[in-house]
Amino acid sequence: MTNVKTYNHDLWDHGITQGYSVNGTIYISGQFSHDKVGMFVGKENIEAQTRQTFENLDRVLEEFGVTKSNLAYVEVFLTRPQEHSESVISLFKEYLEQHRPAGSLIGVTYLAFPEQLIEVKAVAHTD
Repeated sequence: MTNVKTYNHDLWDHGITQGYSVNGTIYISGQFSHDKVGMFVGKENIEAQTRQTFENLDRVLEEFGVTKSNLAYVEVFLTRPQEHSESVISLFKEYLEQHRPAGSLIGVTYLAFPEQLIEVKAVAHTD
């Protein structure tokens, strides 16, 4: 039997949900630097954007009753990888503590919003 659960924060509707869980696997849509009411956080500040993005990732995981230790795969997208990858990797390791999922860091030309420097999508498991 298929067990499906979704989570959406209802801040805006882009045609996707923030998280989609099916049979123990959670697919997490790209998270970025917005607060709980949808306001952008950290314009031109990669550390502030990264921390807020990880906080948003935690919020989605929490909705499914899991934590960052359930992350199986993480993709980080950066608009300025040469400038920001070192600090983002450091913050990522701090965020994960001892957990080490699979993942990729990908440089991109731009993201959904002009001020956006980082986006993170992930796959996690419930068991």
